Amino acid sequence: MGKGIPLDDQDRIPWLCNLHDILLRDVASGQHVVLACSALKKMYRDILTQGKDGAALKCEESEKEAKRAEMQLLVVHLSGSFEVISGRLLKRKGHFMPPELLQSQFETLEPPAAPENFIQISVDKNVSEIIAKIMETLKMK
Repeated sequence: MGKGIPLDDQDRIPWLCNLHDILLRDVASGQHVVLACSALKKMYRDILTQGKDGAALKCEESEKEAKRAEMQLLVVHLSGSFEVISGRLLKRKGHFMPPELLQSQFETLEPPAAPENFIQISVDKNVSEIIAKIMETLKMK
């Protein structure tokens, strides 16, 4: 991405699988975990919760786990228009993702939908409002 080339599934899947393994380990040890990443496709979110099994592949740690921890993922989908997000991206200094790749992110995006466990929050809200909505949702779970 730093070179202006969008990532494809083959680039993302090993990274998502590593994140799954970390989530699985931490949840199994009784921790509550917050992970921030752009899991743009449903398949990516499935990998985070189910490992590559969710994508008909295998994760290293998932194979080793005799008993898999029950992991429930709440997807917080921060939604915003291309114009708003582009404007914010242009203001970033030293970020690895060049603004030119934003269009490819929007093209790849598969917004969460039922039966996924998700909430959608507009990026037009301020950070404290976004956090309050997330916390309110988690308290109801």
